Amino acid sequence: MINLKGKKTVVTGGAGFIGSHLVDRLLSMGCSVVCVDNFSSGRRGFIGHNAENRRFTLIEGDILDRELIDGAVRDAEVMFHLAANPDVKLGASDTYIHLEQNVIATYNVLEAMRKSKRCRTMAFTSTSTVYGEAAEIPTTEGYGPLLPISLYGASKLSCEALVSAYCDNYGMTSVLYRFANVVGPRSTHGVIYDFVGKLNANPQELTILGDGRQRKSYTYVDDVVDAIIFALEKSECRVLPINVGSKDALDVTALADMVCAEMGLSAVYKYTGGVDGGRGWKGDVKNMLLSIDALEKMGFVPAYDSAASIAATVRTLMTD
Repeated sequence: MINLKGKKTVVTGGAGFIGSHLVDRLLSMGCSVVCVDNFSSGRRGFIGHNAENRRFTLIEGDILDRELIDGAVRDAEVMFHLAANPDVKLGASDTYIHLEQNVIATYNVLEAMRKSKRCRTMAFTSTSTVYGEAAEIPTTEGYGPLLPISLYGASKLSCEALVSAYCDNYGMTSVLYRFANVVGPRSTHGVIYDFVGKLNANPQELTILGDGRQRKSYTYVDDVVDAIIFALEKSECRVLPINVGSKDALDVTALADMVCAEMGLSAVYKYTGGVDGGRGWKGDVKNMLLSIDALEKMGFVPAYDSAASIAATVRTLMTD
């Protein structure tokens, strides 16, 4: 267990969607925050309001630069490693990017922690895609074997293994957060972001990847940040894999209905038909619902279900 208040922290990917919300929360807790971001997907506007905070430091650069990440970690106590390439679809056409930006980058972060001899706690953001096409729905943390079907999921599972080995060999501890689909303010990608963008461009028609029957759960970014802090402070394990999501799931057509309703539109849906029996793309998991029983037993209950998460996100994206 750890009390994060006042800790010296590093947040990789701190200018990104989830990372920027986490930076805000840590600063509100009295932490000092070193934000490391190369702005490949992060945005300056997400963190600009923290520029005058004396406990906030921005390092613009890539964690593939080992000297840079070594310097960022040198005085830190806690690492929040969020930086990654989050584009699941991209791995089908670029087989190297997730190896480089997820696995090698995570290795660099772990090496920096090992050499620092002070930073011994890591929060690592993983993903539900490590489960692949799980036969157990809702899927628990103990489900196996883990057989990802996307290179993104494979890269995150590889990272989990690296984190576990470093924790065992070098006296570190970590929580591995396996997220459902995270939505909310400052979204820069994802199905809701795509739907709102498409409908703004053409309110009469919405192209939907796949057959519309892909069924997944969605979790609001405020719940995600709360869960990150909560589990890291409560965990008594060397390495704790923990699911973070909501207890319900929606198919893509129902999601499109909700987006259109929030935007006051009646668009015609055009399904692409997808690949491999209706997937949106190669490596798309058709059915995903995580069990969050373990998180709830620790004492955490999410404030938003999938429907509330989607509605709140659409309203935010419409005003951005």
